[in-house]
Amino acid sequence: MVTGLGNERVGAVTLARHGKPALSRRTLLSADEYSAWWAAYEVGGLRPDQSVPPSLQALALAAGAVVASTRRRSIETAKAVTGGDAFIADAMFIEAPLPPPPLPNWIKLPPMAWGFVSRTTWWFLNLHRGEESRRDAEARAEAAATRLITIASGGDDVLVLAHGFFNTMVARVLRRRGWRCVDDGGWRYWSARRFERRV
Repeated sequence: MVTGLGNERVGAVTLARHGKPALSRRTLLSADEYSAWWAAYEVGGLRPDQSVPPSLQALALAAGAVVASTRRRSIETAKAVTGGDAFIADAMFIEAPLPPPPLPNWIKLPPMAWGFVSRTTWWFLNLHRGEESRRDAEARAEAAATRLITIASGGDDVLVLAHGFFNTMVARVLRRRGWRCVDDGGWRYWSARRFERRV
């Protein structure tokens, strides 16, 4: 908790990653197969029988607003973390896309490797095969951070249950706007990073 001018409370913003998805990453795929895998991942939910970290449940209980993306894995995470209490589902917080480069189909990689290649080369160079571009995703991250800061400026803590890379993009915006990470749990499944405004 921090206070601003006039001792008005400014809430914290916590960016958390969803739980572990049901879709297996233990496979080798061509670029075309990875595109189909990613499409299935985007509509899929969580692996059953996962335990919600008590620390994340406590953050949800203390938050004045809980926000999830509209992806199923994020919605299921929010339901698990909040115990069924109300939360906001907002498409602004969906993951940035991962269109793979058009490599020959004899090249087979696991999904994690495709994600790395897609993100750090193809998509980073703003080559997006008709999906959301890097520049558009960066603009969306700016807008998402603005929305979270607006909520927090009213005094409420905000918990976001969304996606690893897009959360990273929002975190960069928060840091640039004078927020600092005061609790870094990393970007693993169910992990969280808490940001407070510098005063």
